[in-house]
Amino acid sequence: MSLDKTMMPVPDGHPDVFDREWPLRVADIDREGRLRFDAATRHIQDIGQDHLRELGFEETHPLWIVRRTMIDLIRPVEFQDMLRMRRWCSGTSNRWCEMRVRIDGKRGRGLVESEAFWININRETQGPARIADDFIEGLRRTTNVDRLRWKAYLTAGDREDATEIHEFPVRVTDIDLFDHMNNSVYWSVIEDYLAAHPEIMKVPLRVTIEHDAPVALGDKLEIISHIHPPGSTDQFGPGLADRTVTTLTYAVGNETKAVASIFEL
Repeated sequence: MSLDKTMMPVPDGHPDVFDREWPLRVADIDREGRLRFDAATRHIQDIGQDHLRELGFEETHPLWIVRRTMIDLIRPVEFQDMLRMRRWCSGTSNRWCEMRVRIDGKRGRGLVESEAFWININRETQGPARIADDFIEGLRRTTNVDRLRWKAYLTAGDREDATEIHEFPVRVTDIDLFDHMNNSVYWSVIEDYLAAHPEIMKVPLRVTIEHDAPVALGDKLEIISHIHPPGSTDQFGPGLADRTVTTLTYAVGNETKAVASIFEL
């Protein structure tokens, strides 16, 4: 698998697909009324918590950290629409799983696809913890992938040949239960970049973020961007050799915190 992977299609009608609806709110949209990436990521987190509660494992498996999130903006979901969100498992291992979330606008136009690599965390050690057997048994009802392994798709970019470098201020409201910058805030960086570079905001669009280390309050976070032209992008997957790939490296000093990629599907 690589950055140009094909996401598992929704198993329509499967009883273990978690299905919920809620309105698209004003705080979720950009100036043109589009569901923003950071807001979509919050919804992905929210339905994950609701799904966990529905399965009955919220007390025994309360803490999860996302390692990678891949989001495909196929068609924008727009203001005053109703979101239909479906969540199911697309791969498992003993300590982590991949979860798909599909977001449809009820009007029939908007569509956002996502897949996230989630790690179960032990409350005391703050390290990966084994998922209970009965929990894994339920997750596997929607997938035959039971030996899921981590493989990074992205590598950090260097400062020396960066297209641009800018600072992203970390606010106290960005910090979550783990005392780290919340996953959704990394996607605010994506929104900032797209607003400053509207020429790459072409739909359909795939954006992926991989997390290497947490960002803390007080960190001087810098975003290092690179633009990789066609002919130099086979490193991201054989299907991407003919298109431009933009990467953003989230760095604090010399330490890479995360890497993102953006390209047109």
